[in-house]
Amino acid sequence: MSRPFAWEALYPPGLSWDFTPSEGTLPDLLDRAAAQFGDAVFLDYREHKISFTACADQACAVTAGLMRMGVQPGERVALYLPNSPYYPFSFFGVLRAGAVVVNLSPLDAERELAHKLHDSGATMLITTNIAPMFAMAQKLLAAGHINRLIVGDDAAFGVMPGLPLLPITGDDARIIDFAHLLTAPLPQTWPVLDAHALAALQYTGGTTGLPKGAIHTHVTLLASVEIYDLTYNAQLPLLDGQDRVIAVLPFFHIYGLIVLLLWQLKRGAALLLQLRFDASWVLHAIEVKRATFFPGVPTMWIALAAIPGIGERDFSSLRQVSSGGAPLPVDVASRFEALCGRRIGGGWGMTETASAGTSHLLTGAFDPHSVGVPLPGIEIKIVSLDGGKQDLPIGETGEMAVKGPNIFKGYHNKPESTEADFIDGYFLTGDIGHLDTLGMVHLVDRKKDMIISGGFNVYPTMIEAAIYEHDAVEECVVIGIADAYRGQAAKAFVKLREGAAPFSLDDLRGFLETRLGRHAMPSALEFRASLPKTPVGKLSKKELVLEEQKHG
Repeated sequence: MSRPFAWEALYPPGLSWDFTPSEGTLPDLLDRAAAQFGDAVFLDYREHKISFTACADQACAVTAGLMRMGVQPGERVALYLPNSPYYPFSFFGVLRAGAVVVNLSPLDAERELAHKLHDSGATMLITTNIAPMFAMAQKLLAAGHINRLIVGDDAAFGVMPGLPLLPITGDDARIIDFAHLLTAPLPQTWPVLDAHALAALQYTGGTTGLPKGAIHTHVTLLASVEIYDLTYNAQLPLLDGQDRVIAVLPFFHIYGLIVLLLWQLKRGAALLLQLRFDASWVLHAIEVKRATFFPGVPTMWIALAAIPGIGERDFSSLRQVSSGGAPLPVDVASRFEALCGRRIGGGWGMTETASAGTSHLLTGAFDPHSVGVPLPGIEIKIVSLDGGKQDLPIGETGEMAVKGPNIFKGYHNKPESTEADFIDGYFLTGDIGHLDTLGMVHLVDRKKDMIISGGFNVYPTMIEAAIYEHDAVEECVVIGIADAYRGQAAKAFVKLREGAAPFSLDDLRGFLETRLGRHAMPSALEFRASLPKTPVGKLSKKELVLEEQKHG
């Protein structure tokens, strides 16, 4: 593409598309924040407050403990953690040791976790003793998917009523208490880090249904942090004091990792940490703790909108609100803009772009049916659907292709997939859309059959493969259907084997419990005597999609 780009004209004064990304590392980011912000609060978790300096000290202690255990540069260490202080301690501790972070989701089923561990090569896992997570981690250990397990006691930061915890016993030498990890003496020298080395394997899905590890370096992740920082510093005057940011987006997800943990660290903001989203807690954080920034996903805004009397609540402390992960219904966005007096910034990004891609501007030109404009340093063009062989003109719909300093370096262990997804330095996103004359990006459809449910990516192929394990199922097709709360949800169409008895949706979900994460569970089930097929005999989704759209 040639400069100037149309969207630059929409940028606010002081914001330039050009910038030079840093060559530093993620531990450098933590060290700078500790030096600059010192004793100011970085993590506020159940009223337990941890400063920037204390967070850096704890991360260094984790590094020392890992080095004492023999962790080497380049070694993969899996993080299976919610939003608690153990996450930043571990994330930066692993990276300072020169090792690679492999983020795992607490929503994943056992088979997904096992695949990510084996694909990444991670044999050590860090988790917490929150009952479901510790129990799953012990299953992974017992099955041989990992050989060492480090467990942090959640109660070390205060007790959360109703949260089940399991004891960390000393019966198994392969299970190490996180507190013991912190007792190692600091080394005289730290490993020398390469800013362009692999820092994190961030798993996403593909057309095969198997998650793929997106390779991100220190530089690609820091580029996204800097892109967000440049974009919003030009639009929002600096706060006379410290921003207080609601941190319910999970750090293991690329959106939460970049927008919350890393960007807010750079800004010196305080993170109001919560294990999971709870609408009443969010309101408490806004009205009582006087939160200034709430980045969420559409399901969170929809849940807040459903609270009786929400129009009478006090949102005056909020300076910035945003929504990501999936399209936000226009009526919900409009309602909260009226309540907050702030435009809910949204946009488009993906794991492969380290979250940053496009965004709505906080003021000025705005089209709620678009996903905003490309951010500084990021180029987006529309190409033909035949693998991007031709660039398409403004207004014409095709596949979105993206280039920038934040783009991942390829898929781990998948050179053929990596080669197919890049053309002339641009990553072919698989998303279908167009650019308008102003330079705003409009997302039309998804080339792959991905479903976005509550901000999480759900892959029909994985669901179909799991359903096929049911003895009564002969054929099945899974599509995305409209869901008022999650945006989209999965619906399964099933043809039963001859003589097999139909089963209920609850029965199916029970069968899938050990095979799929909760976010991937079908929300609807329909039996058919036959399923549509293409002329060559392949199961076809398009007829079912059209039916649902017609009746929806």
